[in-house]
Amino acid sequence: MKIGNFEIKGCAALAPMAGVADRAFRELCIEFGAAYVVTEMVSSKGLTMHDRKSDSLMLLGETEKPAAVQIFGSDPATMAEAAKKAAETGCCAIDINLGCPAPKIAGNGGGSALMKDPDLAARITEAVVKAVELPVTVKFRAGWDENSINAVPFAKLQESAGAAVITVHGRTRRQMYAPPVDIDIIRQVKEAVKIPVIGNGDIVDPVSAKNMYDVTGCDFIMVGRGALGAPWVFNQINEYMKNGIILPDPPIEERMEIMVRHIKSLCENKGDYVGMREARKHAAWYIKGIRGAAALRQEIGSLETVEQLKAIAEKVIKAANSSVTI
Repeated sequence: MKIGNFEIKGCAALAPMAGVADRAFRELCIEFGAAYVVTEMVSSKGLTMHDRKSDSLMLLGETEKPAAVQIFGSDPATMAEAAKKAAETGCCAIDINLGCPAPKIAGNGGGSALMKDPDLAARITEAVVKAVELPVTVKFRAGWDENSINAVPFAKLQESAGAAVITVHGRTRRQMYAPPVDIDIIRQVKEAVKIPVIGNGDIVDPVSAKNMYDVTGCDFIMVGRGALGAPWVFNQINEYMKNGIILPDPPIEERMEIMVRHIKSLCENKGDYVGMREARKHAAWYIKGIRGAAALRQEIGSLETVEQLKAIAEKVIKAANSSVTI
């Protein structure tokens, strides 16, 4: 798939998950085969007001390319100004968030709330397209709720507004992340527009990835929660799509090494205090499903140092290689 002049080589992209898809995780997913990454959503208002946190969310590492910067907001002029600033990061595209279901975002008229006002959403995209030379992509949902599934006409308006690529998450805002995901709506969008379509929603392994491609005919896929604690899922998807082979998960020892390396990178980027507190959720994802994981939840919940994390990793490895429960 191409986004503007950038060719995306591979089978799956990393979704722009707030609080998760930071630089450390994006770089790790690229290492494990992600073909394309998108930053956490960045407030357009924050960017135009020179907010330091907003600026930091856009920092791109040398290895995480091609990458897009995702922005959100509800005012076309502010979004256009924010896009200009985002374009200075060296990203390959500007992605517009039209699908975030979080009350804090949707409640202020951004994210998925814009699906209730397709004309405003189109004006936002049009303003951003005019403001930057980079390709502009958009990500949205099936609709606001089950009574207003409007992804197809919404996609057509976005295409007319100049969007280069659209990503569709097959759930409504009301669903948040609850099942089921409707991938048929993604198929309908793909059939309705001429620009590339990326399918998103419940892609957790090679089989679900292939099913998304087969059922929808989409041009590309985007993995979100399926990569949490399992960045190697991209290599598994690539191998299955190319050769029909399902690679096993890495051995426990390797998984723990990846976890520690991930958290070290997180701390290097954000400092130990913030990094170790964010490490708690990542550590819980990395050990999910492993023997004795439940017994370590309290210990993980109070992580403060990398040394403590290493000690937990050693306990996990020991338990996995013996019949002894942690």
